[in-house]
Amino acid sequence: MASPLAIASSLPLPPAVADSHNAHVSAANGGKGKLSADQAMQLNAATAIAPYCALGVAGPVITHHRASALDVLEPCPSMSEEERMAAVHETLAKYTKKLAERTNHHMGYPYNLDFDFGALEGLNKFSINNLGDPFIESNYGVHSREFEVGVLNWFARLWEIDEQEYWGYITNCGTEGNLHGILVGRENHPDGVLYASRETHYSVFKAARMYRMDAEKLDTLESGEVDYAHLAARLAANKGRAAIVNVNIGTTVKGAVDDLDRVLDVLAAAGYSEDQFYIHCDGALFGMMLPFIREAPMVTFRKPIGSVSVSGHKFVGAPVPCGVVITRTRYVMALSSDVEYLNSRDATIMGSRNGHAPIYLWYTLTVKGYEGIRADVERCMRNAHILKRMLEAAGVRTMLNDLSNTVVFERPGEEAFVRKWQLACEGDIAHVVVMPNITLDKLDEFVADLVNSRARLAISSAKRIACDARAAEASEASDGECC
Repeated sequence: MASPLAIASSLPLPPAVADSHNAHVSAANGGKGKLSADQAMQLNAATAIAPYCALGVAGPVITHHRASALDVLEPCPSMSEEERMAAVHETLAKYTKKLAERTNHHMGYPYNLDFDFGALEGLNKFSINNLGDPFIESNYGVHSREFEVGVLNWFARLWEIDEQEYWGYITNCGTEGNLHGILVGRENHPDGVLYASRETHYSVFKAARMYRMDAEKLDTLESGEVDYAHLAARLAANKGRAAIVNVNIGTTVKGAVDDLDRVLDVLAAAGYSEDQFYIHCDGALFGMMLPFIREAPMVTFRKPIGSVSVSGHKFVGAPVPCGVVITRTRYVMALSSDVEYLNSRDATIMGSRNGHAPIYLWYTLTVKGYEGIRADVERCMRNAHILKRMLEAAGVRTMLNDLSNTVVFERPGEEAFVRKWQLACEGDIAHVVVMPNITLDKLDEFVADLVNSRARLAISSAKRIACDARAAEASEASDGECC
């Protein structure tokens, strides 16, 4: 019997979107090929194809998998100390094997798993804590502020703000960066309204709840980008109150980038002067990539923005969650205060902060440099387009925004496949975030496995139809005998 992969491969495939569009072009132009600009505009208006959106799903599809527990191995009379430690080492060995397998099948979340910090292993014996302000040392001397400030200066140059004009710190994660950015906005505009698109990361609306802020959840375009007309309408409805605007530099699911310049134009058109708004740019993943893409719109403090945050464990890569947030010094003074206990100041969210994280970031940025990061970005963007073409060739509908390494496609029907490849899903779509650790061989393996999964479902559905037909046929025969 032929394998499911062979069966699936032999089936006729739907035309790729580009092929379908070319067919429409040829037909609209009498088979003469390329259209004029006016003809193209008319055709696009009539045959515009929205980014991929499959059959709707009613509500979130969430399967709760309860985490298991490893019991703590307390000393006991029935087990010698040698046996207990052997059991500990066996547990850790199994866990290490599990991590290696899970890392090998990681595709759905934006983490760069391609890193090697072997040179830093000797630092694990130190409790490094950068508690308080990164620029003012406390009485606790086991810190890594020199590394932290060096990393912050690197990002300040990336986002074009003078060292004397910025304040920032290395956070414990991207969410903390958003919490801090929104907090700075709220402290500078206590009566401000938070504006964010419905495809914004959930941490931004978490901040609104934590800080008891009025928030407007804005509509989005098909791409996932904010609906600028809806932003304008809500600004007009809240006229007289300051605006705290979250701008997405890559949305969570579709990787859409909000147009910062267009947001600024909307604010200006609505009559908001620069002292009446605060913009936080959530660049968790793509904020680190955008500056290295040629001719991409710039996120820069030369524009009237208030803060930018990124995750350090995402594109840069680190063995612990971490991030960076940078704001303007004049804004952060609204929440900075002296702390005698620390003999320092503090304007951070958490207080105590992981002192190892700045060293991880400093080491990677130093080893790779700007050009090494640029090469990683270019490879990820190229591989994202290759994955899109591979999926379309296999009959899978896809979407990929121009400024994104997030390939969106039809949600696989097999939950086991989703779990195996650790895919992030929402409604009827899933995505793969093409990171530096995802190679062409990995893409090849993933697509082949997806084709197999779809073939299994197709064969199962076909067999179910045949089974139902046999049952109906048997029922009809039984009814005939009774007559």
